[in-house]
Amino acid sequence: MQISVRPATRADLPSVLSLLRELAQFEGKLDQVEASEARLNEYAFGPRACIEMLVGSACGIDVSYALFFPHFASFRALPWLYLEDLYVQPQARGSGVGRAMMRALAKLVQDREWAGMAWGVLDWNEAAFHFYERLGAQRSNGHVGMELSGAPLERLTAG
Repeated sequence: MQISVRPATRADLPSVLSLLRELAQFEGKLDQVEASEARLNEYAFGPRACIEMLVGSACGIDVSYALFFPHFASFRALPWLYLEDLYVQPQARGSGVGRAMMRALAKLVQDREWAGMAWGVLDWNEAAFHFYERLGAQRSNGHVGMELSGAPLERLTAG
């Protein structure tokens, strides 16, 4: 199987958005997707760009995407690559596409002389834990992800 990984371009936005929606469906969060091609374009390629994306293909068909951005580690005073999403379509899992995507991300980290990569895994996604651990990844050093958004964020800023 011929596998390729490339940086996403504006022309890839329909494919990336479709894959993003598949990821959301897999996670049971399709109803929460507000992403659009226009919004992805703005934050990946526009004046407010703050994300990057890769697209993974198998035999010329887009089957994977990764969305990432820099995250600064203050203790090391170096950026890390924060991997927000890595999705591989079910029919392409086990083909090497996921490994190729992670290899491309690791190469970016090395080329940029960043400290490493970090990401989160849903606590129920054992297949993802096994995939990453086979690559040599370790579970984080006790950090637990938290978020502040929506009404609680608005309450905090209001007073």
